[in-house]
Amino acid sequence: MYMLKYALKRLALMLLTFMVIMTICYVMVKLLPQPDPVTFGKDANLVLRRREMLGYGKPILEQYGIFLSRIAKHWDWGIGETLKTGHEVAAIFAEKLPSTLLVNLYSFFFSVPLGILFGIFAALRKNSWSDHFISTTVMIFVSVPSYVYAFLVQYFLCFKLGWFPFLMKPGTDYFSWKMFVSVVPAVLSLSFGFIAGLTRFTRAELTEVLTNDYMLLARTKGLTKSQATRRHALRNAMVPILPSIIGSFIGILSGSLIIEKIFGVPGVGNL
Repeated sequence: MYMLKYALKRLALMLLTFMVIMTICYVMVKLLPQPDPVTFGKDANLVLRRREMLGYGKPILEQYGIFLSRIAKHWDWGIGETLKTGHEVAAIFAEKLPSTLLVNLYSFFFSVPLGILFGIFAALRKNSWSDHFISTTVMIFVSVPSYVYAFLVQYFLCFKLGWFPFLMKPGTDYFSWKMFVSVVPAVLSLSFGFIAGLTRFTRAELTEVLTNDYMLLARTKGLTKSQATRRHALRNAMVPILPSIIGSFIGILSGSLIIEKIFGVPGVGNL
């Protein structure tokens, strides 16, 4: 019963957070200048009529109420006017979701083992030349945005060396070998920053655990350094690391939109 109440409470907080973020985004977008209907050509009158129907001339909060009511009654998230003119927003999201998940899942499963291994290696060799090298590299990769890696990967691996295609393979066969090869540049671009952040966090947590008193107690009881590290240090260090991995996946999901635009993911390259 307690767990059920806790789960319901967390769901309620999640919905509240979602509503706050959506409200802020809606108001900020409405404060921007609206696109000129003249640019839509023969569809300009249709655009003006739809804006009038949605209450564009009314106060922002009243427009927001109309927006929420249309979502609740008809699951109508609006019609695109800038990215894909005349297309439903919900349909556009549904079209892009498989490609987005594909790139993120590949980068996630590629980055997590490497980030943890590099972090463990650096922590076990603290203050050595390898630790300094990894820490310096991590600082560089964390500081550079993922879209910079995307252009560098595209230039060197796709243009100079010709190992991968410039754009991702179109089609719906997401798990074919050709699709996998075409996705590699985008996956690498997303993975560099994720690996660096996870390496830094793993090193910090494991370094702190290795200096605790119970590690000294384990050594005095006869355990070797590797045994004490495997049985005690790694287990305790993973407690804060695993939740951070889940949060990092959400961060990759947001950053992948730029990467997909650069590499032309099917369904995203047409934005």
